[in-house]
Amino acid sequence: MQDDLNIEIAGTLAEGEGEGKGAQARSPKTGWEEVVEILEAFLLAFVAIATAWSGYQAARWDGREAELYAQASTIRVRADQVLTLGGQQRLLDVTTFNTWIEARFEGRTELTALYERRFSPEFKIAFDAWLATKPFSNPGAPPGPSFMPEYVNPQLEQGAELNELANRRFGEGTIARSRADDYIRTTVMLATVLFLIALSQRFRVRRVRYGVLGVAGGLMIFGLVTILTFPRL
Repeated sequence: MQDDLNIEIAGTLAEGEGEGKGAQARSPKTGWEEVVEILEAFLLAFVAIATAWSGYQAARWDGREAELYAQASTIRVRADQVLTLGGQQRLLDVTTFNTWIEARFEGRTELTALYERRFSPEFKIAFDAWLATKPFSNPGAPPGPSFMPEYVNPQLEQGAELNELANRRFGEGTIARSRADDYIRTTVMLATVLFLIALSQRFRVRRVRYGVLGVAGGLMIFGLVTILTFPRL
């Protein structure tokens, strides 16, 4: 009789103990945990979108940088070609003028007329202005048409303009590189926010969890404000 009673009591205690463990395992979350988890889910979604946007902008600015650098290189090659042609044209005009001087002192009128027809249109304008200064009797006259303000070499001017344009494109490419770096830094910061939010879910101590979320929230706000100040493509 006593043994049966002891067995019954032991069974009752065991059942109560098992129910206590099950109830402890299935204990409902407190109110603050539910609120924090909702906040964490919201932050994760928001920061994930911001991180993707920042990475997208970094890639766009990288592409813009490559495009501008390629344009600068192409324009500079074209400028070198035009400057070379302009230099050759100027050399041809000066050489032709020197032979014209020789033919004139030799009195070979037909030959001087031939050389004058071979001048480029721009050099011919400067040549006529140079003759108007009476260079053979005026010691203060310029030494040649190429020293006259009327002399213009369009290819040399075009080459200089192309070089200036290439410099501007290169500068714009450098700015694009800097903006891509800004977005990359912000992307890394937002990725850190994602890590901190995921880390906060591992803590059950309220103060620690709030502290980690506070740091993540501060970094998130700073990153979002920074993104808003950046130019976009």
